Amino acid sequence: MPLLTDYLWEMVNKDVIKLKTTFMARMNILLPAMGEGVIEATVNKWLVTEGSVVNEDDPIVEVATDKVDSEVPSPVKGTIVSIIAREGSVTKVGEILAIIESEIIQTKEEVKKIEKEVERIRETIESVKLEENEAKALAHDMKSRTPSGKFISPLVRSIASQEGISYSDLDKTNGTGMDGRITKDDILNLIGKRRKESEPEKKADNQSRGDEIIPMDRVRKMIAEHMVMSKRTSPHVTSFIDADVTRMVNWRNANKEKFLAAEGQRLTLTPIFIDAVARALYEFPMVNISIEGSNIIKKKNINIGMATALPDGNLIVPVIKNANEKNLTGLAKAVNDLADRARNSKLKPDEITGGTFTITNFGSYNNLAGTPIINQPQAAILGTGVVRKTPAVIETPDGDMIAIRQIIILSLSYDHRAIDGALAGKFLQKVKEILENYSPDITLNI
Repeated sequence: MPLLTDYLWEMVNKDVIKLKTTFMARMNILLPAMGEGVIEATVNKWLVTEGSVVNEDDPIVEVATDKVDSEVPSPVKGTIVSIIAREGSVTKVGEILAIIESEIIQTKEEVKKIEKEVERIRETIESVKLEENEAKALAHDMKSRTPSGKFISPLVRSIASQEGISYSDLDKTNGTGMDGRITKDDILNLIGKRRKESEPEKKADNQSRGDEIIPMDRVRKMIAEHMVMSKRTSPHVTSFIDADVTRMVNWRNANKEKFLAAEGQRLTLTPIFIDAVARALYEFPMVNISIEGSNIIKKKNINIGMATALPDGNLIVPVIKNANEKNLTGLAKAVNDLADRARNSKLKPDEITGGTFTITNFGSYNNLAGTPIINQPQAAILGTGVVRKTPAVIETPDGDMIAIRQIIILSLSYDHRAIDGALAGKFLQKVKEILENYSPDITLNI
């Protein structure tokens, strides 16, 4: 039998549910799910104070995660009555940032929206638990005792494995736990001591040559760690192919002003590259994959990340979701919007997660080609070089001849655990064919 409340919802309006409940209430503002694998964030700066009146979706606090800096909006209109998470503190997903008092007007759809957000938070936490279990599994493969017989817990083994600490080093460590057991604090102290010992040597060596020491900022550290992790995870192979994109370049040059007038968007080469790659991935879905343990995960959606340089010299990769479902106009709008907001630190956490394939453009700096590093957990990345005029041999009805053509070099780095040279070669050849015969699915009626 249906519940009475469900019956009332249905009776109010069969088409549009308008039944509402109004009351003054205090609501906890929680740190929302911030993207795949993100379980916590650092509170950088509060944009409001206790007593501030805010509207729904007004930014109230700036937070920083391992992936991006972002703003948390107010979930409702109301008054901030208490700030719980102080600036500089680390808050986990689902924990309280602040308390807001508001006149709550909730429809059944709004309740469902809240329930959906709670489910997202729960899924994030479950994902992190899975990663922790995988780390424990790796630690399980290590021996549980040192040569002298000291017991090593799974956590200590995991840290030792990640930091490259040998069993002989562990044997020399005086454990502070029961019966001399090595604790987490013991191994962290060992790691800290090693780093401190190496710093003076490096500093003296650099100063003796007059070199300048420039500490990496937080974002650069994260990029460095991600790149090292990728090379350690995947056996990289890079294949190259060149493409005659004369027809594509001529079409773009002839139509970019019309496109701007008709669509209000700049037409760069980037959305064209994304369009071609999305079509090729649709035809070769085994390039649109990731690897988890001994399993290959074939992705349902084609979500293409585009590596974007930031004004401070760092890099970020906003993602165009379901790129194969957008026409050139939609891709151009997405590219321009994401690139502009990336350079102004306005991206949302969800806009830099969920990618299944990445494109990086070496041609922006007049480079011919490069060997890009795979953006984990993806399995492949395409590099596009500069488009330049080059003498080339072309076939004509009257025989071969040399002509000036617009040539680009494409480079595909791929994870050789799952993608072999034959598949990579076919995929690259498909991208080349699409670009050389590019025909957008739009009509410019001007």
